[in-house]
Amino acid sequence: MASTVHRLRRRGNALPHPGAPHPLYPRHVPSALGEFLQAARDRVRPADVGLSEGERRRVPGLRREEVAMLAGVSVDYYMRLEQGRETAPSGAVAAGVGRALRLDEHGLGHLYRLAGLTPPRAGATDERVEDDLLGLLGDWRAHPAFVLGQAFDVLAANPLAEALFLGFPGTRNLLESTFLVPEMRGLYSDWDVVARNTVAGFRILHAAQPADDRIRRVLDRVGADADFRAMWADRLVVGRRLESKTFHHPHGGEIDLRIQTFDVRAAPGQELVVYRAVTDASRAGLALLNDRNG
Repeated sequence: MASTVHRLRRRGNALPHPGAPHPLYPRHVPSALGEFLQAARDRVRPADVGLSEGERRRVPGLRREEVAMLAGVSVDYYMRLEQGRETAPSGAVAAGVGRALRLDEHGLGHLYRLAGLTPPRAGATDERVEDDLLGLLGDWRAHPAFVLGQAFDVLAANPLAEALFLGFPGTRNLLESTFLVPEMRGLYSDWDVVARNTVAGFRILHAAQPADDRIRRVLDRVGADADFRAMWADRLVVGRRLESKTFHHPHGGEIDLRIQTFDVRAAPGQELVVYRAVTDASRAGLALLNDRNG
């Protein structure tokens, strides 16, 4: 080794920095698939899959060899998946890895998309809300309701939803407002839960439409927020939205609401979101908001 170093110096070649990758053994850059698998592996406890914790476990979740065993693949192959050296597993392998990592239907769907096993969803170019749906929103005076577009933009909202969300100050994009609008952080009783769920849902949109300019613009804007960057790095995927939210509203007090979400069949990619009060106090809070709207 010393003679090799001496020859390099004599030839005038610069020695590589100790932390630099060796030219013969380059470091592998994880793919999006590999990063997702690693994050999912860290979230699974050994006891969740019937394994012993052990005394000298150095990783927060499963070891790679444990995932490989549970998935029925070789350790080397699974390591290549996480390291980005393999990015196109078969459907059978993806299913086995998904089971090993205890992914739900949304997590498994995300894994399939990252592995190129499902085609990206075509983005809708027209985000106009149909007149009949606008009329229906207006008829719901007792229920806040709005229509979401493909990048979490609020395309239309009835007056009660406008009042509930403080008129959507600053932006009408739910991801942006959650992180970039100070008023929204105080509006939710449990902002952290709402924020993480919103990020996890947006990750599905991004994976399905990675080239969509609207989605990329939203990510560029919200990426300035440190909380968002930390939650995005978790690589959590949640398809099902929160079923309830509690608002601490400056004009309506504490309002507990159940949430229902429906796909708009006439406009693929759009969602109708409807809130319903579950207590008398919450119904009274919504009534106060209605009274303020005249």
